[in-house]
Amino acid sequence: MATPSKQYKAIGEDLWKSRTEKNAELFALTYGALVVQLIQDYEDYGEVNKQLEKMGYNIGTRLIEDFLARSSVGRCSDFREVGEVVAKVGFKSFLNITPTVTHPPPTSRPTSVQQQTSVPTSSFTLTLDENPLAEFVELPEEALEGGLWFSNVLCGVLRGALEMVQMQVQAEFLSDVLRGDETTEIRVTLLKYLEEEMPMGDE
Repeated sequence: MATPSKQYKAIGEDLWKSRTEKNAELFALTYGALVVQLIQDYEDYGEVNKQLEKMGYNIGTRLIEDFLARSSVGRCSDFREVGEVVAKVGFKSFLNITPTVTHPPPTSRPTSVQQQTSVPTSSFTLTLDENPLAEFVELPEEALEGGLWFSNVLCGVLRGALEMVQMQVQAEFLSDVLRGDETTEIRVTLLKYLEEEMPMGDE
């Protein structure tokens, strides 16, 4: 029997192959122009980061519907599994990349002198070996000094998509090869599970 991790990888690959239109390439081509326009409009790299994250959030709230409809992935049992699904199915099906996902070791919380319980991990880190948004991109020194996270839209997509499935998260870049770092890494931290809200009158 295949492990869930291998199953998720196969699902992601099948979803990418079945897409008739490869939106990832088009998005990557136009993304650079979008970032340049935001820099011209706001003249503040911190504000550009916020706008990219906000745009990503709006994209994520819509992509999750397509993802759930096409992937037939059920509810994840814990946040560790969420990381596996995001990396192996989500990124693969939309951008044709599979980031490496790492989880911090569970922390121990003492309950008594003799006993300790493991607290499940509430974060994961995605390491992108390749980033289609950053292909053919070289950031000017001014953008590096100003703190631009060129692909910050990805953090917003993660936040928006996971919020739609009742998880409030914080997603942030830890490093980016465009900024001279050795790797491109995004940390996703679970802040809390959200209550499902019932529409008015459905009580």
